[in-house]
Amino acid sequence: MNPIAMNLRNNAPIPAAPTARAAGPASVIVARTDWTAVATVFTAGLVAALQVGKTAIALPALSADLGLDLRAGGWVMAVFGVLGLVASVPAGSLAARLGDKTLQVVGLLAMAFGSLLGSFAHTLPMLLASRVLEGAGFLLFAVAGASVLQRLSRPEDRNLVFSIWSCYMPAGMAIALATGALLDGWRGFWIINAALCAAAAVLLAFGVRAQQATIKPPRWRAIARDTLTVATARGPLLLALAFAMYALQFYAMLSFLPTLLMERMQASTFTAGLLSAIAVGSNVIGNLASGLLLRRGVPRWSLMAIASATMAVCAIGVFASGLPPITLFALAVLFMAVGGMLPSNVMGGVAQLMPSPAMVAVATGLALQGNYLGQVSGPALFGSIVQSTGWPAASIPVVAAAVVGVAAAFGLRRSFTGTQGSR
Repeated sequence: MNPIAMNLRNNAPIPAAPTARAAGPASVIVARTDWTAVATVFTAGLVAALQVGKTAIALPALSADLGLDLRAGGWVMAVFGVLGLVASVPAGSLAARLGDKTLQVVGLLAMAFGSLLGSFAHTLPMLLASRVLEGAGFLLFAVAGASVLQRLSRPEDRNLVFSIWSCYMPAGMAIALATGALLDGWRGFWIINAALCAAAAVLLAFGVRAQQATIKPPRWRAIARDTLTVATARGPLLLALAFAMYALQFYAMLSFLPTLLMERMQASTFTAGLLSAIAVGSNVIGNLASGLLLRRGVPRWSLMAIASATMAVCAIGVFASGLPPITLFALAVLFMAVGGMLPSNVMGGVAQLMPSPAMVAVATGLALQGNYLGQVSGPALFGSIVQSTGWPAASIPVVAAAVVGVAAAFGLRRSFTGTQGSR
């Protein structure tokens, strides 16, 4: 076993550069963060996140057009992550061979094609097939994000960079909820998103520098070996577990909050979409606050534990109680805002534990696999529970997920101890 594998499995400090056997080049420490390129990657991330959030606000229209019930609607949202559930780690390993920028551009083009195909869907299987293609594109884009940003930023700026990067998902979904409610019909919304993905691919292709081509790409055998090393290490596995529990809670709330607001508040589609956008957008507060708290010395693992526990308490108030509508909405906002601390710490934790961009991509793939597990199971599970027993029972899996998330956060204390910038 090489030194990196021993360090990963024993939670020992990882050297600044990997051994010659590690897949991919070592992380190159840059003198200055390329903030223009960081902004370009973030903008592309907003567009990618639109593809996740657009189905939540379009669910009533999709149901009316295609005859979907809540259970089928849950699967329309969940199928986006089915491919990611089984292919995130392999996709992450591709960054070492093909390049992280290439993966992001290809991913955006796949999302553009999938959204365009989906606009012509007239049956549930056709819509599901287009969502699988979009999910594959999002997977390629997302697994390479941390790798790109790590090589574009200097170590002193990475907590801030990853806090900003983690905002792309809630911000993009909030935009989808707000703009989707303004449009008449979901098919036009799908076509607009296809055009945005294509434009983002062009922007990224010309606005971000590629990885250095002076080092020969590693062999597939070396990539496979180091992928296995990362995928069986304690720290990355716990990060993936914490992300899975967060995603189960987050996507359940995201997917059904507009419908819940329509039922509890008798809100129109526009009002429900706007309120949901405000709630989801508040997730950005937690993402940015996390970076500031890390700079003040708050341990990363404790922020993750606080986020999981707060989400559970808020979800009980939203789903299981008979609180007034305004209080229900306030709890949904708090749920999203405090919960935003968790994904930023997962992505920052991945970059902290991994010594090279190639290994960051693999570990990101593992974390996203956890995210996809929650994304797939959350909407489908909640849709089935609400369909069968009503809204109050939906709080039970949220609380269970939070307990596991808090346990994973405590388990990460030792993984972060001794690494550079352990906060």
